[in-house]
Amino acid sequence: MNKIFDSHSHYNNAAFNDDYDELMQHLVDSNVGYLMNCGSDVLTSSIAQKQSSSCDFMYFSAGIHPLDADGVTDEDIKKIEELAQDKKCRAIGEIGLDYHYDDAPEPHWQKKIFIEQLDLAVKLNMPVIIHIREAMQDSLEILKEYSGKIKGVIHCYSGSAESCKELVNMGFYIGFTGVVTFKNARKSLEALKVVPFDKLLIETDCPYMAPEPVRGKRCDSSLLHYVAQKIADELEITKDDVISQTCQNAKTLFKI
Repeated sequence: MNKIFDSHSHYNNAAFNDDYDELMQHLVDSNVGYLMNCGSDVLTSSIAQKQSSSCDFMYFSAGIHPLDADGVTDEDIKKIEELAQDKKCRAIGEIGLDYHYDDAPEPHWQKKIFIEQLDLAVKLNMPVIIHIREAMQDSLEILKEYSGKIKGVIHCYSGSAESCKELVNMGFYIGFTGVVTFKNARKSLEALKVVPFDKLLIETDCPYMAPEPVRGKRCDSSLLHYVAQKIADELEITKDDVISQTCQNAKTLFKI
């Protein structure tokens, strides 16, 4: 049976502190074969590094999330670069733009930190894990400047099918979460259907985004079975086809 690759998780989140070891065994028992544990600032990137060092099937990314961009210094970027030297670090992320909250860092500052980390990924020849929330146009404008220079995934994709086509044409992979199982998932499902099968990834964004029928509970990678089944139903293929192809896609992107 093919192994599941959760291309975006946050096991560095305190929500997993109480039962972390038991949960890792549960994931193995649930056919989860690979994890990408994503950093969102220097601290969580460092925690992800430590966790991956003691878990054979876990890799990690190092980066600063747009909502954590305030107060970021040159020294912080240097620390991300240092973490990226670890053999189990396979991406810079998660990075990007997020204009959803009124108290979010100013757009000009988010853009500055995003661009600095894109430049770091180019320097290190590493893929990126990109977060875009209510900031599609600015994100597209920035990413067009890196077309042909960088690879990566747009995680937890929430944009239109039209924007999705633009990103795919730039070479990006597109990641889908438990959102595809929600009743109001029409927009995500429209985008799903324009993604080439070899550019599709599945992810949890756990502990967030638990799929139906467990929406609202703590999410973990074992729940990707629901996501894979929903995508299979939409694309009229088997769940195993989805699991197999998305695993291979993630291994290709992250050089595993």
